[in-house]
Amino acid sequence: MAGRPAWRHVASGVVFREVPGGTFRMGLSEAELAAVRVIERGGGVEDTLEPFFAGAGDAQPVREVRVESFLIARHPLTVAQVRHWLPEYEDDYADVESGTARLEDDLDDLLDALPFRLPSEAEWEYAARAGTTTLTFRGDGKPGEDQVLDDFGDEQRTAAAENAFGLAAMGSANEICADVWIPGFAGAPADARPRNGDGPSAVRGGAADVYPWQSCDEWLLLLAATRYEHAQFTAVRPVAPMPPRR
Repeated sequence: MAGRPAWRHVASGVVFREVPGGTFRMGLSEAELAAVRVIERGGGVEDTLEPFFAGAGDAQPVREVRVESFLIARHPLTVAQVRHWLPEYEDDYADVESGTARLEDDLDDLLDALPFRLPSEAEWEYAARAGTTTLTFRGDGKPGEDQVLDDFGDEQRTAAAENAFGLAAMGSANEICADVWIPGFAGAPADARPRNGDGPSAVRGGAADVYPWQSCDEWLLLLAATRYEHAQFTAVRPVAPMPPRR
């Protein structure tokens, strides 16, 4: 699998990658906003991006965050993997068992059954960036439909989509995080702890949820810093503790 170490939860088939610890600049930077403006000026947008720019404060201010190493699933849980814990699970969105599972009424049941936890927003963004500071791990160019991956039955295609941490489909499905939704990062911790509280959870990604794209600039959902509050269905990409060092 792209030559990176992997840990498999044998019973469910979920593959985890190690994300090394470090620090990063979390949030939507001025450089990233400028990169989006370059795409806009180059005629690479279909609709006005003013709502995106008006909502930029939801992912600001940019701050340095310290992250400890952790294991995170190589890709969101598939329908088949969810059925390991919820045998009666039926998915209204996936056509194949190797496709990303999107949970609605079954979400709480899955989270109760999982022996793993959800990533914090800081962990998710750190994993998505994989050491980069650009719009996506592939750079500041406009991400295209080739970056959307929603079915993991083809190992070669999945491996080709991985970032430097060996993670695929970061940004494709909307993935729920452990944090409660709070607009902006004012007062957020300098480490990767989730922000707790009452209300809906924070969500990252979602470009595949509106595929095929309908000329509404859904590519913005692939950006590492894009965030919003959970409303309906969601995908789950669990985090596991680091294995003991030998």
